[in-house]
Amino acid sequence: MNILFVHQNFPGQFKHLAPALVRQGNRVVALHINACPPVPGVQLVRYPVSGQPAQGTHRWLADLEVKTLRAEAAYRAARQLQQDGFTPDVIVAHPAWGESLLLSQVWPAARIGIYCEFFYHAQGADVGFDPEFPGADPDEGCRLQMKNANYELHFARAHAGIAPTHWQASLFPEPFASRIVVIHDGIRTDLVRPNPEAKLQLQTAQGPIVLGQSDEVITFVNRNLEPYRGYHQFMRALPALQKARPQARVVIIGGSEVSYGAAPPPGPDGKAQTWREIFLNEVKGDLDLSRVHFVGKVPYADFLRVLQVSTVHVYLTYPFVLSWSLLEAMSAGCAIVASDTAPVREAIRHGETGQLVDFFDPAALAEQVAALCENPTERARLGAQARAFAVAQYDLETRCLPRQMAWVQGLAGAY
Repeated sequence: MNILFVHQNFPGQFKHLAPALVRQGNRVVALHINACPPVPGVQLVRYPVSGQPAQGTHRWLADLEVKTLRAEAAYRAARQLQQDGFTPDVIVAHPAWGESLLLSQVWPAARIGIYCEFFYHAQGADVGFDPEFPGADPDEGCRLQMKNANYELHFARAHAGIAPTHWQASLFPEPFASRIVVIHDGIRTDLVRPNPEAKLQLQTAQGPIVLGQSDEVITFVNRNLEPYRGYHQFMRALPALQKARPQARVVIIGGSEVSYGAAPPPGPDGKAQTWREIFLNEVKGDLDLSRVHFVGKVPYADFLRVLQVSTVHVYLTYPFVLSWSLLEAMSAGCAIVASDTAPVREAIRHGETGQLVDFFDPAALAEQVAALCENPTERARLGAQARAFAVAQYDLETRCLPRQMAWVQGLAGAY
């Protein structure tokens, strides 16, 4: 079978699926825009995108125009693939950036499956969730409706969808929602596992220190430190948490850019600032900064060591896309305190696989984390049950990958 993957940042969510399909004997090609390391057995086709939205384009149409430019670039690359003799039986695409919009014009007989990551809503999801950042556009619903047009244009041509959580799938409208199956991307639970011997070395102003499971370590992980992932609420919890746990060290992973939501406002002097700076400055007068360690973005092996030495791990998010890091923390056997938001509740069941706390209550967050730090028996129970749940529901090799491959085979079998 010939299979085409389409993802601007390939392999993205398909990092395990694409090579597994190669091992099964399929020919696999991937269209992508950004640089990609070699993927075993996959023919990588990188193509450029040119052009910008025209001056005067309506502000609600500019996003769709950008996606159309990308769709055109992917279409040209697909035409070249067709001329070179490649015809896919199945196309698996992450459509969020528009690249897959026009591929049915090249291969009308191909069966198309799309990754259904997020369908925007003016209410009930991320937009309007945090009253601290209400947004300035009274017509936000109109903008989001037009932003969703890209997905809606895919619905008429896609034969099936795949979503990583039930809540994310539920955001999509009928009749396409009925064609979405829920299969998570999968976690390597054999690799991400507890390690009582793990050690984490940190560089501090006082010199290097080494942390292990005998130390009290509170961990927090974001791709970038920003409000969408609750960084502001976590920082506001730290003064009370440090007061309650005077020996605890806090290890924070994350960059200073913006992954989601709005960029931070300029500072009082008009200079650019980061969300990391804004919320650290808000509370730093009440913190012992010698016990707070911002380590930035780290290699994956270091990320795993952070989880493996964690006493309590904190995960906060708006109702939005679920981070892999939460499930990896579960797989590592962390005792977790997480926000009581969707889709976190699918993985963290209060009192069973972790504890849930009101996203907007930093005092309650500090209290729950401190109580867990004080109770090793409860931490061990929650961590063991979190890992068991991750293995049962999200393990890559035994659960998610076989179901993903069956989904692709089902697309092909629909001829």
